[in-house]
Amino acid sequence: MDSSRSSVDSSASVETRLSVDHNPTVDSLLALRLRRSELRDSMAALEQALAAPAPGRVAAWAERVHVALVELSADLRTHLQLTEGPDGLHGEVVTAAPRLVGAVQRLRSQHLDISASADELMDLLTPPLAPTVVEDARESGMTLLGRLVRHRQAGADLVYEAYQTDVGGQD
Repeated sequence: MDSSRSSVDSSASVETRLSVDHNPTVDSLLALRLRRSELRDSMAALEQALAAPAPGRVAAWAERVHVALVELSADLRTHLQLTEGPDGLHGEVVTAAPRLVGAVQRLRSQHLDISASADELMDLLTPPLAPTVVEDARESGMTLLGRLVRHRQAGADLVYEAYQTDVGGQD
């Protein structure tokens, strides 16, 4: 099946499950679904880069991890804009379901931790490379990926709780 077709079909099912009164939210949720998929892909690319063999090719390995991290960082910036921006999803969630303000605050706090983890990994990959760069970068990268996995799940749970809508996690 064509993956773009599947994405469109899934997005349509989100739209049909929401009331017409929430049109701005429908748009936000559709954008969120697309960005979740992109973020998941960049997470997978970072994981593959971290897992690649490094002996005898540390500089090439570090460059591949760096490239994957740059892509992930761009997707994170887009995620932050989509969720915390002026017309972001978090504001819509708090408006629609004020009881979820604490969950929104936790997600915003996680953004700080995730950004710090990404910055830490980027610092490790900056030349000159330390002799322990592979071990340190893998540890830092796995910490980052773990935070992202937990954050994505918490975000999906928040949206579901606010709108009884599944934004998808198995892309």
